[in-house]
Amino acid sequence: MAEAGRATDMAVVDAAEQRWALAVAVIVGLVVAVMVYSGLHWTAMAPARVETIDASTLHLSGEFMEANLGTAREPDRSAAVVRVIAQQYAFVPHCIVVPAGTPVTFRITSPDVVHGFLIAGTNVNAMVVPGYVAVVQARFDKPGEHVMPCHEYCSVGHEGMWARVTVLDKLEFERQHGGARRASCAR
Repeated sequence: MAEAGRATDMAVVDAAEQRWALAVAVIVGLVVAVMVYSGLHWTAMAPARVETIDASTLHLSGEFMEANLGTAREPDRSAAVVRVIAQQYAFVPHCIVVPAGTPVTFRITSPDVVHGFLIAGTNVNAMVVPGYVAVVQARFDKPGEHVMPCHEYCSVGHEGMWARVTVLDKLEFERQHGGARRASCAR
């Protein structure tokens, strides 16, 4: 009699294990299906707001030539645009200055390899891919200094690739850089 009860218990356990195995298989199948669908969808219909750029000539003319790099204020002083090039093994410009309490748009590109764009202590974080322009919106509420390391391994000099962002009070920013075409950390 004990053997019959044990066999019944084992049958119940086996049925429960089979149901759990089926549930896990269904979940894994759904995850794989979502990954395949997403991959095919993004391959067939790339995001419409992706900007491309000729990485081999970006220094020579246009938006990312050296004279256009750094912080530029909008004519009405309501926002700022910062243009940056991430290249082995430096950010150009190495020091960025922005006004506090102002919407800032970072436009970053790379002529060589994939780099990371991170401003420590903020939510600014982007991958910079050659041939594309990464656009990141930010607002810094308090004046201060932030380090800006590359967080994507870009080769043997990667550990030395960092820059800084100096956030100045609006009035101090205007006092120091009000008449300049581009703002610079040099005082």
